Amino acid sequence: MTASGFQFAHPWVLPLVLLVPLLAFLRGRRGREAAIQYSGLSLFGPLARGRKARAGAWLSALRYLSLICLLIALARPQIFDTSTQVQESGIDMMLAIDLSPSMDALDYHKDGQDLSRVEVVRETVGSFIQGRPNDRIGMVVFAGQAYLVSPLTLDHDWLLQNVDRLQVGLAGDATAIGSGIAVCCNRLRDQPGKSKIIVLLTDGANNAGRITPFAAAEAAHALGIKIYTIGAGSADVAKFPERDGFGHIVGYTTIPVDIDEDALRKIADITGGRFYRATDTETLERVYKEINTLETSKVGVKHFEHIREYFAWALYPGLLFLGLEIALANTCWRRVP
Repeated sequence: MTASGFQFAHPWVLPLVLLVPLLAFLRGRRGREAAIQYSGLSLFGPLARGRKARAGAWLSALRYLSLICLLIALARPQIFDTSTQVQESGIDMMLAIDLSPSMDALDYHKDGQDLSRVEVVRETVGSFIQGRPNDRIGMVVFAGQAYLVSPLTLDHDWLLQNVDRLQVGLAGDATAIGSGIAVCCNRLRDQPGKSKIIVLLTDGANNAGRITPFAAAEAAHALGIKIYTIGAGSADVAKFPERDGFGHIVGYTTIPVDIDEDALRKIADITGGRFYRATDTETLERVYKEINTLETSKVGVKHFEHIREYFAWALYPGLLFLGLEIALANTCWRRVP
C-alpha cells in the first residue's frame, strides 16, 4: 500500500506567518521612528507640497516578504511518499461442509425462530471467513459425493458469495466424510503455507464414499494437515420438514440425531486437531470463534517513508528579499537621519 502527500514538519510555525501582515499594519499606523526631534512643523511646510517618497514602503515590503519566506522555510514544507509492505504468514484452510438432507433439520434457534442447520452454518461460516482476511480459504461440500466449491483464495468476497449459495441437495444424499477430507487434502498438499488446516462440519456418520474417514485422516496427518471436526445438531431428535414434489413444506416430523462423535473425535486426534459438539446456534458460533483464536495468522508489517524537503524553495527567496532590502537601504534608497 502506498500513499503520498504534502506536509509541514513544523506546522506550529505557520501561525507566525499570519502575524506578519498584522505587524506590518500596526507598524504602518505608528509610522517610522523620528530621526530628528523638532518643536514645530513650520520649517517643513514647503516639503509637504512635494511628492511623498515610496522608497521606505518598498523596503518595508521587502523586509516583510523576507520574513514570511523565512518562516515558511522554518516550517519545512515536505512532500512524502510512504509504502507499507504486509508480509503475511497466513494459514491455508479448507472448509468441508456437510450438505446431506439431514442439514435441513430445524433444530437451531435464533431470535425466537426455528432455523435449519444449513441456514445457521451459512451465517456462521460467513462471519468466520470475514474474521480471517490474511488467510487463503477454500471450500468443499459433501454428501454422497464431495465437490470443490472454491479453491484456496484471498478473494473472500467471492468466497462469501458461494457460502450464501449453499443448499441441501447440491452434493446428493448420504454422507461421505472420508471423500470430503480427501478432496480437501488434495487441494492443500502442494501449498507452500506453513500451516494447513481443514475445518470439517457434519451432522451425521460416514455411510458413503470409497475412502474411510480414518484413512483420509491418516493421509492428512502425513501431509501435515490438521483437522478440526464439528458435530452439528441437537442432542437427541430434530424437527425435519416434509416436502411435496414441488419442494413445498407440507408438514414436520422428527428424526433421530445420528452423529458419530467417536469417529469425529478420532479424526481430530489423528491429525492433532480438536473435536467440537455444537448443539445450538450459540455453541456453533462459539466453536468457530475458538478455532479462529487457536489458529491465528502472523502478519508482519514493514513501513517505508521517503521525504523530499522543499524548505529551500522558501529559504532562498527569503534571503534574496532580505539581501535586496539591505542593499537598497544602503545605496540608492539610503536614509539620512
